[in-house]
Amino acid sequence: MSKKRTQLHRRRFLKTALSAGGAAVMAPTIIPSSALGRDGAVAPSERIVVGGIGIGRRGGYDLGCFLEQKDVQFVAVCDVKEKRRLEVKKIVDGHYGTDKCDMIRDFRELLDRNDIDAVLIATGPNWHATAAMTAAKAGKDMYCEKPVTKNISQSLILAETMRRTARVFQAGTQRRNLPHFAFACELARTGKLGPLKKVFAHPAGMQALMSGWLPAEPEPNKEAVDWDMYLGPAAWRPFNAKLLDGFNFEKGGGFVGAFNGGGVLEWGSHCVDLCQWAVDDCLPPVEYNAPKDGHLVARYENGVELIFRETGWIPLGSCPVRFEGETGWVEAGDSGKMVLSSPELLAGRKVAEIGGYPATYHVRDFLDCVKSRSQTKGNADAARDAHIACHAANIALHLGRQVKYDNIKHEFINDEQANRLRSEALREPWRL
Repeated sequence: MSKKRTQLHRRRFLKTALSAGGAAVMAPTIIPSSALGRDGAVAPSERIVVGGIGIGRRGGYDLGCFLEQKDVQFVAVCDVKEKRRLEVKKIVDGHYGTDKCDMIRDFRELLDRNDIDAVLIATGPNWHATAAMTAAKAGKDMYCEKPVTKNISQSLILAETMRRTARVFQAGTQRRNLPHFAFACELARTGKLGPLKKVFAHPAGMQALMSGWLPAEPEPNKEAVDWDMYLGPAAWRPFNAKLLDGFNFEKGGGFVGAFNGGGVLEWGSHCVDLCQWAVDDCLPPVEYNAPKDGHLVARYENGVELIFRETGWIPLGSCPVRFEGETGWVEAGDSGKMVLSSPELLAGRKVAEIGGYPATYHVRDFLDCVKSRSQTKGNADAARDAHIACHAANIALHLGRQVKYDNIKHEFINDEQANRLRSEALREPWRL
């Protein structure tokens, strides 16, 4: 897939041929059919060479989706934890029947490799944006798990970096590639529900949690767990094994921004992203109110309301969304099913029901876009706007009052306290 690799291989071939006086060209050669792309295999020149950064629980699932694709060659895993490096190598080598998956501790070493076209970034959320932007500057395309940013400032810089470097970026918002969610958003976006009035997101909790500080424990050997690299851009704190889980909310773990993103950011980066798609990917809301009775109401410039809501849903599985217009409404969730205000909204169409929020279709969309150099469904601009909405809602939650956001200046209007929460100091050498 890599032009550099293809050119290098050609140069080596010609050099060998010429040094042998042309004999290498004339000699009969037996080439495996897999190298030619026969028998269902994909020729090496058409394969996308992939490396993984931070492959844990969710990343292990994503890895399986990549390995399913015949045009992917997964060649290296990078993780700060030796145990995970060994686990992933075993999976990859077992899949290919080889012993060639490289293990790397520092992700910069992986990004320096010219043979790698794209990376899967599935670290804890503290690292997502920094790793993605470093990968982009190294010339790699990327599939990046969510939440992809820690704050509003990172959301803006991430999108700008992807635009400037012309890299293909896919946020792990896989519901954009599931047919029932796509159809529900289409109904809202194209006016089939009448003028749109309200879009509802269902975050997993309405709280903004502070990053914690736990008692110091003996720090492991750097090869076993590279604690300094694990912290990365986050503020330093002593090693504690409980902090190795980036979503350890109960114990104050996790490093999502100046305060932990909690459920609003973790699930909101999915369901708010769908609401953004339903409003035709317009700019984020401009007003965010403090929560009342379990609801937080935000308003777009055109008056449409984005409502973060915890209760009162039709049981359609996790991550449900609801879109209401003047003449109709639709709800969809992870069960793969939709509920419509009228069967006429289907207009004779049959929408596939795919439950369980699989990522295979999202991974395939990413790989196709790597080849075509086109925008993915979960591109950096879409991720930016959905994450800004989540971060702004978190700030309203944290402050317990209304905040108003200017989408042109990207700042809160006459609100110094809120504006201080748009970004955070990063440790060296990880400043963006």
